[in-house]
Amino acid sequence: MLKSLHIENIAVIEQTDIVFSDGFNVLTGETGAGKSIVIDAINAVLGERTSKELIRSGAQSASVSAIFCDLSEYAENALNEAGYRLDGDGNLLIMRTLTHAGGTIKINGVPATAGILKTIGRHLINIHGQHDNQSLLNPDTHYVYIDRLADNSDILREYYDEFHHLNTVRRELSSYETDEEQKRRNIELLKYQIKELTDAAVKPGEADALKSKLEIAESAEKTRAALNAAYSYLNGDEDSDGAFSTIRNAQKEISNCKGENFESVTQKFSEILSGLDEVTGQIRRLINNDESLSIDAESLRARLDTIYKITIKYGGTEEKAVEYLASATERLNDIELSDRRINELSKELDDSTERLVALGKNLSASRVDAAKIFEENVTGILTFLDMPDVTFRVLIEQGRYTRCGCDRIEFMIGTNAGEAIKPLCKIASGGELSRVMLAIKSVLADKDDVDTLIFDEIDSGISGRAAQKVGHQLKQVSSDRQTVCVTHLAQIAAFAQNHLLIEKSVEDNRTYTSVKTLAGDGRIREIARIMAGSNMSENIYNSAKELLERNF
Repeated sequence: MLKSLHIENIAVIEQTDIVFSDGFNVLTGETGAGKSIVIDAINAVLGERTSKELIRSGAQSASVSAIFCDLSEYAENALNEAGYRLDGDGNLLIMRTLTHAGGTIKINGVPATAGILKTIGRHLINIHGQHDNQSLLNPDTHYVYIDRLADNSDILREYYDEFHHLNTVRRELSSYETDEEQKRRNIELLKYQIKELTDAAVKPGEADALKSKLEIAESAEKTRAALNAAYSYLNGDEDSDGAFSTIRNAQKEISNCKGENFESVTQKFSEILSGLDEVTGQIRRLINNDESLSIDAESLRARLDTIYKITIKYGGTEEKAVEYLASATERLNDIELSDRRINELSKELDDSTERLVALGKNLSASRVDAAKIFEENVTGILTFLDMPDVTFRVLIEQGRYTRCGCDRIEFMIGTNAGEAIKPLCKIASGGELSRVMLAIKSVLADKDDVDTLIFDEIDSGISGRAAQKVGHQLKQVSSDRQTVCVTHLAQIAAFAQNHLLIEKSVEDNRTYTSVKTLAGDGRIREIARIMAGSNMSENIYNSAKELLERNF
């Protein structure tokens, strides 16, 4: 429960400490004293969005600190799951600081984010205000109240999982759906592309290799002519003797000369002739066996042209063309196999629909059973809350299947004897709506894992005996959990076990708001002020005293 609240520089509150008790707490004060600011401060430590406009004029920063004790199992689990722990005394301290540039959050001294704080905060305090009344006016939210009483979270989760699965199957099935003519055209195009790419058999790097070969092929004729000319120069032809014959003749001439000096020259000629014989053999072999001289340049050019056309058409590179072939083959297989997959998905869609309908029936049954109890209990409390002729019903009709079930649920009410029931959103007044919400909160109190309930504007539109009954009901709710109520009615305030007064004062042209706990004469006087304003008489004082004695 909320043990205490420390506020600094929030709007007109310069600094104040509020101590809450278990049971029933009320906050009272004149209009504009700052009761809503206290609620804003509590919202801040619950992780709700804040504004720098909350910072008191002239202050550089503002802060709110809250201490919680005796946390519920759910709240402590949420705290532990977020990575935080209670302090040595079993308390939880949340501190939020606001600055004009941003702010900080700490949970038991450890930094936290607003998101984490909000996750934990929803297990600490439940604030009822105008927003909750608005949810009562929206039939789309009414199933939430019934589900909480039905305690059907497992059924709802199973239904949601099947609903999600069905939609996944439906989306995949939709992706396969196309008209048969378009499907035929796609198959023909893919088959043509696959054949063209397969026939071309393009390989990465092939074009570069062919270009190198083409350079050699294009110079082959010149190479052959040069080799033949060199061979003729060495061996001669019909018109002339070659170098080989000329040198041999020169050797013969020298060999006829006598003397040691000529023997070395003859030997040199032999070495030259041997070298020429080897060179001539190499040239002959090149002429007869060099593959480069037999390459067909035209076929190389034709192949390069094929590769160029294919790559331009299918991605710009040989690698892209190969990838396109693989992709096209896969797409063709998918299309050709799609009929089989469509049949599989269609069967799974039928099966999932059947399962969803069965789960929807189970969910609806749990809601119908809970609605009967809900109607009876809410009607009983509304009757006690000075609505004796009320008729409250939960209308459940078959609706479309959504993530939340297949039921259209709406609260119906008749507030006067003999009149037909109509949708709550169309006929309930502000005071009736507040009592309906209090009745619902009371019915669902045992299903709520939150230790602290705060009611803001629960007394809207009510007075007299109805206010007396509302106060009694709030005290009844507070027997199970801490209850805090901001009220303008003496009949409600008189039931509280802890009365907090919010006062506003002006000093040196600055507004200050403080909060203090009332007891004894001070509390009697505040109850009297609520009853009669500034015109308090002895009779009013005694009436206030009697009201407190009767209700407390």
